Amino acid sequence: MVIVPPAAYGPAMKPRVLVTRANFPEVLDLLRAHFEVEDNQADEALDTEALRKRLSDKDGALFLPIDRVDAHILQGSPRLKAACNVAVGYNNIDVAACTTAGILVTNTPDVLTETTADLGFALMMAAARRMGEAERHVRAGQWDGWAIEQFLGQDIHGATLGIVGMGRIGQAIARRARGFDMQVLYHNRNRVPEETEDALQARYVSLDDMLREVDFLMLTAPYSAATHHLIGAPQLAAMKPTAVLVNLGRGGVVDDAALVDALRAGTIFAAGLDVYEGEPALHRGFYELENVVLTPHIASATRATRIRMSMTAANNLVAALTGKRPPNLVNPEVWDRRRQ
Repeated sequence: MVIVPPAAYGPAMKPRVLVTRANFPEVLDLLRAHFEVEDNQADEALDTEALRKRLSDKDGALFLPIDRVDAHILQGSPRLKAACNVAVGYNNIDVAACTTAGILVTNTPDVLTETTADLGFALMMAAARRMGEAERHVRAGQWDGWAIEQFLGQDIHGATLGIVGMGRIGQAIARRARGFDMQVLYHNRNRVPEETEDALQARYVSLDDMLREVDFLMLTAPYSAATHHLIGAPQLAAMKPTAVLVNLGRGGVVDDAALVDALRAGTIFAAGLDVYEGEPALHRGFYELENVVLTPHIASATRATRIRMSMTAANNLVAALTGKRPPNLVNPEVWDRRRQ
């Protein structure tokens, strides 16, 4: 990883930055080589007003996906020049408001692709084979021996997998599916190049056709107005009763209330979820269901990956505040305006 060399600031002239929550020591060391850093190693939750107050005299910030950066926050941050998110997604940041205010927004693509795909496959397998339910059964001391119909699940090998969102993570999922001899269908805003389809052995289909055909539906699409409740009651009703849904993308792509109803009614077999509408709050119905595997937004949660994500965000911040174009710029028009 290339680290931008420190700028020639005197001690009193260093830009001031905020790291909103606890982070790795090596990340803070990198930032302190360039900036005056206010950290939050106590990992205290910052509500809107607390975040606004801390940003009021900052030139840049390292944000986590749990930080909501909106116009109200920005109005109280007149010096802010860079908002660097430790995530590939950035729907927690009002990019349009940042662009209007001349604030560079960055994310951390690429470094978490394979780790996230690993968890997606793990969720799919756990939901299909009822692993959460079976593990709770054993821990409760209820297992009294082997039985022919005990915890029957769904086969993964040779099944049909549908992927909604054939970006980096979707393609990594498709590569893993080849090892299980799965047929891969995909739906995307834009069809990927033919050579990519051939390499992944994946076939483009409409969403409606996919829903009818798949045994497993993997969602890796980002959240936007266009993907809000992309999967709701009508789409769930179109799926096989043996189908398994996995949401690895973002909360809001699935109508969680409709999914609870479908799981409760047996409309689909099971689900594996790492993201939710309104997280960290969950629809209360999920807690009552045995046929759903729930993880707390941990798709990128390995130490190696989270360090890479944080260092990528820190290098974006160093670049943004030392006159260099950040490598992972979300709103390049702000940079273009600065160069005019």
